[in-house]
Amino acid sequence: MLIAAFPAGPWGTNCYVAATGAGAECVVIDPGKDAASGVADVVREHNLKPVAVLLTHGHVDHMWSVTPVAGAYDATAWIHPGDRHLLADPMAGMSAETVSMMLGGKYTFTEPDKVEELVDGATLDLAGLQFVVDHTPGHTAGSVVFRTPYGDQDISELMFSGDLLFQGSIGRTDLPGGDHAAMLRSLTEKVLPLADDIVVLPGHGDQTSIGRERVTNPFLLDLVDSGSAGRVTRGL
Repeated sequence: MLIAAFPAGPWGTNCYVAATGAGAECVVIDPGKDAASGVADVVREHNLKPVAVLLTHGHVDHMWSVTPVAGAYDATAWIHPGDRHLLADPMAGMSAETVSMMLGGKYTFTEPDKVEELVDGATLDLAGLQFVVDHTPGHTAGSVVFRTPYGDQDISELMFSGDLLFQGSIGRTDLPGGDHAAMLRSLTEKVLPLADDIVVLPGHGDQTSIGRERVTNPFLLDLVDSGSAGRVTRGL
């Protein structure tokens, strides 16, 4: 299995390209600002053909380049219906500070030509890979994670966690559409039951594992011990 990753744009959003190997079809996950050129480099280096763009959620730092990337390769974009409106109006999911920072620039966002909606519990068969969709609201109403079998090096699955789970932290819930109680439910119901050997590939920062986060992440420890929260979180 081929997984290429690079941080893109001013928010350092991790963009991932997944394929069965070189010379195959591939899936692009979370192409944020300035990600299109990075995707093109990966595609060229490994002779890949993108057939789908998966979005963990609709925040602009994760979907800025979805339309140019999907359009360049005639690929289908996948997003949960709870966040689909953000494809054409990403400002609706931003903080006032982020909107202020971007004022003065002329940005136009439109949906890709081909968009499909994600369903909780569905399995997507794309580019020879399987992705299980888990709806994990909290950071946004339509946040999801994608899990794909790995089966090498004592790793059963990879989880593309978007802004749900990071190394040592979780996604913020103070932006429009955020819901802290929903975030805690998502972590309790969709993360804590998972196997320790699953590798977590987050939307920002370094990779980790479910096992590591279960015993070191203060937010997961709070859920296990007392259900309390309230620490500083990260992610746009």
